Amino acid sequence: MEQDDELSEFLRSRRARVTPAEAGLGPGAGVRRVPGLRREEVARLAGVNVDYYVRLERGRRINPSDSVLDAVARALRLNATERAHLFALVRPGSTRPARRSVPPQRVRPSLHRILEAHEPLPALVLGRRMDVLAANRPARALYTDWEALPGPARNMVRFLFTDPAARSVLVDWAGNATAAVAHLRLYQGRNPADPLLADLVADLSAASEDFRDRWADHDVHQHTYGAKEFDHPVAGRFTLAYELLGVLDDADQFLTLYTAEPGSAAEAAVRRLGAGSLAEA
Repeated sequence: MEQDDELSEFLRSRRARVTPAEAGLGPGAGVRRVPGLRREEVARLAGVNVDYYVRLERGRRINPSDSVLDAVARALRLNATERAHLFALVRPGSTRPARRSVPPQRVRPSLHRILEAHEPLPALVLGRRMDVLAANRPARALYTDWEALPGPARNMVRFLFTDPAARSVLVDWAGNATAAVAHLRLYQGRNPADPLLADLVADLSAASEDFRDRWADHDVHQHTYGAKEFDHPVAGRFTLAYELLGVLDDADQFLTLYTAEPGSAAEAAVRRLGAGSLAEA
């Protein structure tokens, strides 16, 4: 999808999610056939000309000012991540130059050593498009043996939507899948010309209705910490906290570390996970 179409779809999807009551329009907003705000209501709330907003929502190149975009973001009740995504869609060159070929990412040896030192807890390095660039032994036992997969298959989003193991091991598969697609949408806004992203989206759209539905939502966000509940055939059911730590010299690499409370049932489960992976090695 072209960047102009992305902008148009994103604005329409955000407008549809704001009710007149949430926008402070009150009961006088009238009866409507579909939920959400009308274009003229967004324009009025943002303090811009209706025709100007319509052209913006249709993806026309009208070069709006920062103040106009901020006003539209407020009218649509965008959060900080959504606002940044809006700016990236309107001005793709201002966030990162469009690239039609990208060099492969490499993981520094010191990061590999961090993954190993984090055992018996799982740890991964995620890259562009949520590619799995590296994973320690517990992470491979928890999800899948990434190193045994061909290059394009080493991707967390592809795993979530095409590998049946993902639905069994992740207790809240739906929540994890939604978050992963929203992260992918955020990446697309900053890298609209990435050909490998286009291939990934095309493959998953053809393979999974669940992916197609989530991709059409145009949600954008990035979870940098939280908790995930697992149900593993070897380790049982347990919950781990996680943190995503950015790699400063590569904005598209994230070190993902899982942790467990010392002495907890989760820590014991992870040790069973590690023992199982060593037995299979």
